[in-house]
Amino acid sequence: MKMRSLQTMTGLHPRCASLALALCACLALPALAQQPGAGTAMPPAPPVIDPNAIRVLLVPELETTLASQMNGTLGDFRIGLGQQVPKGALLAPLECREQQARANITEAELAQARENLNAKRSLRDLNAVGDLEVSMANTALQKAMGERRLAVTQAGYCQVRAPFDARIAKVYAKPYQTVQAGAPLFDLVSDSALKVRLNVPSAMVRQVQPGKAFQVTIMETGKTYPATVSAISARVDAVAQTVELEARLDKAYAELIAGMSGVARFPAAATQ
Repeated sequence: MKMRSLQTMTGLHPRCASLALALCACLALPALAQQPGAGTAMPPAPPVIDPNAIRVLLVPELETTLASQMNGTLGDFRIGLGQQVPKGALLAPLECREQQARANITEAELAQARENLNAKRSLRDLNAVGDLEVSMANTALQKAMGERRLAVTQAGYCQVRAPFDARIAKVYAKPYQTVQAGAPLFDLVSDSALKVRLNVPSAMVRQVQPGKAFQVTIMETGKTYPATVSAISARVDAVAQTVELEARLDKAYAELIAGMSGVARFPAAATQ
């Protein structure tokens, strides 16, 4: 009916009349979208920032990457991610037949040098040899002892042991893999209470001296833990005007691991 009316009023061809109606509808859409209550989405409200909250990061007391100290082939080991290992625990063995054979040779050479020195001393008592021969035999013994200690030290590289009570953070190698000296094997983090690192405005330095107690809320657990400032950096960041702090949690918590983050709140300090 509308198309007939438009065709009658304008005298347009039916196809041109339909195109005119479509154009009118498109021109009307922006006006409808601008009307209030037309279903437009309101922009989200900006998040409320707590001026007393300071971002923190949990870090381990000790952390290190254990690497192979020699070229060799790893033996069988069952160390996995997150596993707790005590200090001195064997993490991975390396094939050590060559190093053990060298240690056996130096042990025999050391025994021979001792026997030679004893014989020279006996002959010296009989005035059969001079002091020079005894001195040379003693020097040969000292050399054999040094070579023995070196061989024992190198043989010790065949066992990768934990240097402290730790948890396994990453495993780089696989059993029976051939590795080069210096190749990383394990990442370890200490199993003791975690440290807290944070940057506070430089204006707060006088209020957050070592021994200052505050609260730390960890995002991953949703819990709040007591902590105490333990160290303050000796330098202020000239750009950000902040100072790095270290703090210690009052004790170790099983649910906390290194890398978690959260916020710290200092009572009556951050707002001044």
